[in-house]
Amino acid sequence: MHSEMEAVPFIGIDRHRLGVDGVGVTTLAAFHGCPLQCKYCLNHRCLETPEDLPRYTPQQLYDCVAIDNLYFIATGGGVCFGGGEPLLRVDFIAEFKQLCGKSWNLTAETSLQVPHEAVKAISTVVGDFIVDIKESNPDTYRAYTGGDSTRAWDNLKLLLSLVGPEHITVRVPLIPDYNTEADTDRTAQRLTAMGITRIDRFTYRTNNNK
Repeated sequence: MHSEMEAVPFIGIDRHRLGVDGVGVTTLAAFHGCPLQCKYCLNHRCLETPEDLPRYTPQQLYDCVAIDNLYFIATGGGVCFGGGEPLLRVDFIAEFKQLCGKSWNLTAETSLQVPHEAVKAISTVVGDFIVDIKESNPDTYRAYTGGDSTRAWDNLKLLLSLVGPEHITVRVPLIPDYNTEADTDRTAQRLTAMGITRIDRFTYRTNNNK
């Protein structure tokens, strides 16, 4: 018997995604709310007031996405929680996991800008992680995000110890006007030295480089 958790705001539910959010066919469920203020935020609605956004309890979200149950089971896919920052909603994801059980793979796309306790808690709930580490240089990280890179890197080390490298993909962006290819090389080298084996390097597409 599940307690009725309060409904929380989502900036979007995107079905039938393939190859971008983990294994198989996935549905992206993007939470409202983020601790960072990235200059080229890809989901700026996560920072706006949530009054007009749809809200779901874990049961309501499960009922919404269960329409693709056969796709998830056939391909090993499931739900990717993004945002915003999904690790601000660990209790929600944990209750959702109780509803879907082991038949769906859950993925979290995260900046890891959360307390250590949230990382420890989510490690037992989510199968795979996509970490948007952004930058290894703390000054560049702060200039771009407004946050402290130390927390993200410390949490990545913690997550690696909890779930292993086979369950972590780290995204390393080339950010126009903020870092260079040499910077992304240094970040990738640091990740490799930590034991990260899945590194996704890409370029942010902004109005400045279209």
